[in-house]
Amino acid sequence: MKLSIVIPAYNEESTIEEIISRVQAAPLPGGLSREIVVVNDGSHDRTADILNRFGARADLVIVHQSNQGKTAALLTGFKNASGDILLVQDADLEYDPNQFPKLLGPILDGQTQVVYGSRFLGHIEGMEPINRWANKISNGVFSFLYGTPLTDINTCYKVFTRRALEGMTITSRNFAFETEFTVKLLSRGYTIKEVAIDYTARTAKAGKKIKWSTALEMFWPIIKYRFFTRPDF
Repeated sequence: MKLSIVIPAYNEESTIEEIISRVQAAPLPGGLSREIVVVNDGSHDRTADILNRFGARADLVIVHQSNQGKTAALLTGFKNASGDILLVQDADLEYDPNQFPKLLGPILDGQTQVVYGSRFLGHIEGMEPINRWANKISNGVFSFLYGTPLTDINTCYKVFTRRALEGMTITSRNFAFETEFTVKLLSRGYTIKEVAIDYTARTAKAGKKIKWSTALEMFWPIIKYRFFTRPDF
């Protein structure tokens, strides 16, 4: 079986080379082969130049596109991925690829087809209180409205089989992928298993892109698909 690690990147010149190296070196369970798909979402720093240095490699796919936001970058990555299992990895260093085995284990063991790495079940370092509470509110409202207890719907670490994604239409822009994807997985009848992960937050000065407007954008699909729009697959 093959694992495709999809990495959306926007202005990540300070971390992109290191995160690719970490992903390449991360342990994989169950004899999985590895494919890394990096989508440069119109970066205007040195991200593209750094990526182009890697050259042609069988296990590394690099796609450049105009800036369209995180959701579009992820969808481009999924389209270019050939793995049986897909794993989303941010291009910064907040999420440690050494945690891949615990994320992949429940899928390889046949327990589920979808795994989320929960920061709130594990160890969090450096998260601002306002970001912590924004996440807690989103998780609480989601769990109440959809009757499914989840502790971290906005986690980067989403791992799922190709089957779980096939035929799904995502219409959100930018960061709202997280909530729309979660709603539509549940609408399809999939069970999301959460596993505890460690997380080290970076600051806005270091390049973190989440703002209050982003948080509201991520929150809206929770309300939209519960009260106003049927979550078509």
